Amino acid sequence: MRGNLEGKLHALPRGSGVYLFRDRAGEVLYVGKAKSLRSRVRSYFQRGDGRTGTAQLVDRIADVEVIVTRNEVEALHLEQNLVKRHRPPFNIRLRDDKSFPYIAVTVEDEYPRVMFTRERHRRGTVYFGPYANAKKVRQTLDVLNRVFRFRPCEGPRPGRHSGIPCLDFHIDRCFAPCIGAISQEDYGRIVDGVIQFLSGDTAPIQRELEERMREAAADERFEEAARHRNRLFSIRHLAERQAADQRAVGTVDVIGLAVEGDEAAVQVFPLRDGKMIDRYGFHLENVVDGDPQAVLEAFVVEYYGSAPSVPPQVLVPQDTGDTGPLAEFLSERRGARVEVRAPERGEKRRLVELAIENARLALEADTAEREAQRQRRVAALEDLRECLNLESLPLRIECFDVSNIQGESIVASMVVFLDGRPRSSHYRTFAIRGVQGSADDVGAMREVIARRFARAREAEPDESFSSVPNLVVVDGGRGQLAAALAALEELDLPRVAVIALAKREEEVYVPGTSAPIRLDRTGPALQLLQRARDEAHRVALRYHRRRRGTKAMETIFETLEGVGPVRRRAILHHFGSVERFLDASQEELEGVPGLPQKTARALYQQLHKAGPS
Repeated sequence: MRGNLEGKLHALPRGSGVYLFRDRAGEVLYVGKAKSLRSRVRSYFQRGDGRTGTAQLVDRIADVEVIVTRNEVEALHLEQNLVKRHRPPFNIRLRDDKSFPYIAVTVEDEYPRVMFTRERHRRGTVYFGPYANAKKVRQTLDVLNRVFRFRPCEGPRPGRHSGIPCLDFHIDRCFAPCIGAISQEDYGRIVDGVIQFLSGDTAPIQRELEERMREAAADERFEEAARHRNRLFSIRHLAERQAADQRAVGTVDVIGLAVEGDEAAVQVFPLRDGKMIDRYGFHLENVVDGDPQAVLEAFVVEYYGSAPSVPPQVLVPQDTGDTGPLAEFLSERRGARVEVRAPERGEKRRLVELAIENARLALEADTAEREAQRQRRVAALEDLRECLNLESLPLRIECFDVSNIQGESIVASMVVFLDGRPRSSHYRTFAIRGVQGSADDVGAMREVIARRFARAREAEPDESFSSVPNLVVVDGGRGQLAAALAALEELDLPRVAVIALAKREEEVYVPGTSAPIRLDRTGPALQLLQRARDEAHRVALRYHRRRRGTKAMETIFETLEGVGPVRRRAILHHFGSVERFLDASQEELEGVPGLPQKTARALYQQLHKAGPS
């Protein structure tokens, strides 16, 4: 045991709660919940199950922190919040087995959007789905837009730069919040209706449309009555097709689970009114604990924690232990009683067995696909070693690129490929200091190589710089290759293979030969080098743009009198960007906290070159 860890393990409480494993730097490695903290936490250090994930976790644990709760349900809630906050690397990660389409409602926008998306990670957004296919989602959005008339324009703010409403307003498909044709409160009620409908409560909008249709017909406004009638038919058809009345007795989710080593697969069969409307598949990575009950709990907390609705009944496999805490957790999420049980007979047991079989097949297919990908990466590395006559397999490849415009804001990037795959946590960027003012890519390459490998000799280098690559790839030709070799010769380092990859003809330059090597354009060796080179270019270009933007921002503020570092930070914090600051009115400038009104007026005059007031 390390340090006082053994003493903490002996002093652990026996009650339920949440435990956090931390490394030497204090970073959270894993968050778990337990009915008995003492027995659960100590089991990690006593068992010798040979699981790779568990062994790697235990080797890095330097400290244990526990939080006692009153019961397991509180522990589940606390575990969910801590996992979202810390994103520990050893906790289970939920991965869809395909890119599902969703309907997203950007509820935190001033005028929310209702849109198609394949992402489900943005804050301030409510997601509905996943759905079976994109065509159904787009058809649903089209019907909803005709009925609710929410804004179809993109961006957090409605409207176009011209300030003129688009065609949707004129054909009665949008209430045009961009021109103030509807108040924010009324628009908010429309979005609430969309959320209510997508959550399964379709009756209110149908009653409202029926009432509007009758009123228009009674007043002999027959065209308007016909429009309401068409909208009512559309919404009824959509409700039937979606089978979205989740309050029905036959609404249930069936969960199947398969665990193998550090991987697991879950299949969810949603039944609505006794009909299976879809099939959702997920893969769980970082399964440190292979106990089916722990895996099920981790999945349920992650999946239903972000789901827009929870069914009244959830069916689970037989070997998942006590489901009482999960039932209480889901009941709180739903606001009504949720039953979680493992059926022992009948049709429901058959459905659970079917879900389990699908989960097992999905796990086998995923394992086979990952093994095939691994074999392809190994083949690419072997091909690269043979083509370049390398001494060892290039398991770690570092690729460098330089980015600048006419010598301005010169930067460089280093990207890392481990075992043929990008390792983004090892990427590094450099601001070039020695050749500013001239477009000297060769000199910049020499500087970045020298700085990168000088960092390897530091007493406490970071994780990326402390590793010696098997192959260094520089973007460019003979000049960049010579610069990289010259920088390495000045340092006392182990031998490192260095090559240059020229963009125009995809030629590879190696030390000691004047003629470049031409690799097979369809071969895995060149494709691997191209992926590394393109990734390095992308990272360098992104960093260059950010540096140019920062420099432009500094230049703007340097020309303004009365704005020091403190007021500059206040202005940027208030407006969020230089563009909004430049477009601000005098009243908006006077509203910046900490900025005197006299200074705000002077700033407005400087920005707009106005005379004294």
